[in-house]
Amino acid sequence: QVQLVESGGGLVQPGGSLRLSCTASGFPFSSYAMKWYRQTPGKERELVARITSTRSLTDYLDSVKGRFTISRDNGKNTVFLEMNSLEPEDTAIYYCNVNIVSVDYWGQGTQVTVSS
Repeated sequence: QVQLVESGGGLVQPGGSLRLSCTASGFPFSSYAMKWYRQTPGKERELVARITSTRSLTDYLDSVKGRFTISRDNGKNTVFLEMNSLEPEDTAIYYCNVNIVSVDYWGQGTQVTVSS
């Protein structure tokens, strides 16, 4: 079955950096676009970044452009989210996502807290 396991979250000071990882299994990873979402209490989950399957084209939420970088390692079935210049507004639970035949699959999420 499809499994997505996120890691790398934590507490960081404003201006700091974190690197999130999502390791996938149960589907042909290199054939699917991958996405990172985030969610804070009382708000809808929002798409932060996505990367295509073959050419690794990327797209970002406006508020993270220039600070976050999504990448993938198809040999390790892993997608990354490099987050720099973190701001308190980036505090959220971050989720890895893949959509397969119109079904969304999610990881368990990893908490990112940006605070001094």
